[in-house]
Amino acid sequence: MIIIKSSDEIQKIREAGKIVSEALCLAGESVKDGMTTWELNVLIEKVITGHGARPSFKNYNGFPAASCISPGCIVVHGIPSKKVILREGDIVSVDVGAFLNGYHADAARTFAVGNIDPEAQKLIDVTRECFYKGAAMAVEGNRVGDIGFAVQSLAEENGYGVVRELVGHGVGRNLHEEPDVPNFGNAGRGIRLKNGMVIAIEPMINAGCKEVDFDQSDGWTVRTRDRKLSAHYENTVAITPDGPIFLTE
Repeated sequence: MIIIKSSDEIQKIREAGKIVSEALCLAGESVKDGMTTWELNVLIEKVITGHGARPSFKNYNGFPAASCISPGCIVVHGIPSKKVILREGDIVSVDVGAFLNGYHADAARTFAVGNIDPEAQKLIDVTRECFYKGAAMAVEGNRVGDIGFAVQSLAEENGYGVVRELVGHGVGRNLHEEPDVPNFGNAGRGIRLKNGMVIAIEPMINAGCKEVDFDQSDGWTVRTRDRKLSAHYENTVAITPDGPIFLTE
């Protein structure tokens, strides 16, 4: 069931979103050569709990940390670790959720660790632009397929692969709600968008093939099958009469 949010509920999601945004800003400022992904996770959790919120991801279906930190070829759901060290030239995706006053917000960014090569920077830039192309379609009367088609078109124009197994989603009292919001599809198809819907739009774009592998040993980590880089950009978006409003930016 798709839950339409009131303006008061959207404001509550926005308050959680401010915390998510602050945590991501700190993460982007903090990533550096020699830092472990666990150290980055600790900084993020302190921001969230310091505002009286709870990390949405911690203990979600058993996930052990406050954030998902995914360097290199890891698409999503990287488990922070004291053994995983970020190095100059890496890229790292950071996915954060916060739960405050009964509502979640969810967002992700991909950051450069120091100086990175131009191809890696292009992947980050195109993934971010894919989000904005998709989000521009998040208006009443359009369909979720319009979002996915916009994301897929730009990604594939640049020779990138669009992950199929993982999609965006509704956000509200639950971290994941209906509808699913794929990053691929046909314009004019799928669930019709309505004012008051709140969705996470989150392109996951691979430098190479679209196929991914799920790590059976930890049950979480998702990697590109060809082990090429992947980038992730996400915001929680409200569909309103004034157009899409980004609640985590």
